[in-house]
Amino acid sequence: MSANEDLIRQFYASFQNKNVQAMQDCYADNATFSDPVFTNLNALEVKSMWAMLLKNGKDLRIEFKNIREDENGTHAEWDAWYTFSATGSKVHNQIKASFIIENGKIVNHTDEFSFYKWARQALGFTGLLLGWTSFLKNKISTTAKGNLTKFMSRAN
Repeated sequence: MSANEDLIRQFYASFQNKNVQAMQDCYADNATFSDPVFTNLNALEVKSMWAMLLKNGKDLRIEFKNIREDENGTHAEWDAWYTFSATGSKVHNQIKASFIIENGKIVNHTDEFSFYKWARQALGFTGLLLGWTSFLKNKISTTAKGNLTKFMSRAN
């Protein structure tokens, strides 16, 4: 196993153990993060996002697999099971992650998942009808970023 693969294994093991500080320590000071909901986060925002998700995700459980490195970076697959707090609906999200690592730290982290599949689970009928639209995706993203901003202001 390469050092980069080991870093990602450490990141997800820390996530499983709800060790926010250890997760945050895996990121460089100039890190960026994007997924279908949280786009273009800087290092402070991504570190705060994980803290917020772990604090609020009372029943959050994750599993990870297939950590590998190739010429395009380091990759992993992970699954998250949790209750979406806004609706009380159970969600199983399947994510493909890509990382760029420099000097033993994550500098770019991108998670990809089906927003439509997530919306159907999290939002029920509304997600089924509108989960494919940019309107709903933008609304969810705006709400999530607002929640992150509030979380970060309370933490300081």
